Amino acid sequence: MIRLVVADDQAILRSGLVALLRLEPDLEVVGEAADAASTLAAVAAHAPDVLLLDVQMPAGDTADGTAGPADGIAVAQALQQGSQDGPRPRIIVLTTFGRAGYLRRTMEAGAQGFMVKDTPVEHLVDAIRRVDQGLRVVDPELAAQSLAVGPSPLTAKETEVLQTAARGGTTAQIAVTLFLSEGTVRNHVSAAIGKLGVTNRAEAVRTASDNGWI
Repeated sequence: MIRLVVADDQAILRSGLVALLRLEPDLEVVGEAADAASTLAAVAAHAPDVLLLDVQMPAGDTADGTAGPADGIAVAQALQQGSQDGPRPRIIVLTTFGRAGYLRRTMEAGAQGFMVKDTPVEHLVDAIRRVDQGLRVVDPELAAQSLAVGPSPLTAKETEVLQTAARGGTTAQIAVTLFLSEGTVRNHVSAAIGKLGVTNRAEAVRTASDNGWI
């Protein structure tokens, strides 16, 4: 029996997926989660074999009141870096957005699979079984796109600044959130604008998002 945790912030989608997976005789859904913090808690509580993990989900709050990881990719990183006690689940990342940059980032974060949410359920079930056996499963079209797009030109700090900028707020607010000076934030934004070949912060955020780099 393959034990699963399903993490997705869209309750209707998550419930439907869980219902379909429970029809399979060799799959057991042992936990569900709607945000990043509760995903880590569910993995710690249930020790699943496979985690189905949404890319874009809210951070949520941990038991001690601190914010959880920023998104699904950050959850994958936390699990693979061993910040959670117990065995690490194999991870299949699911996303509504078929962006090539997401694929590269999820694989770098330690995920074993990457699929879009409109994948037929029989393909997803097959992917779960294959990942449980230690194989990698990647949407072939996105794999080709990822090779064409290439890696992100942004540094880790530039990526973090644009991710924060994407949620809105002034330069001062971004600086407070990231514990940086306003001048440092402006420098990172300026560097990102240059690398992405755009003219302002909004365009930098849009370009990086469209490529799945943030």
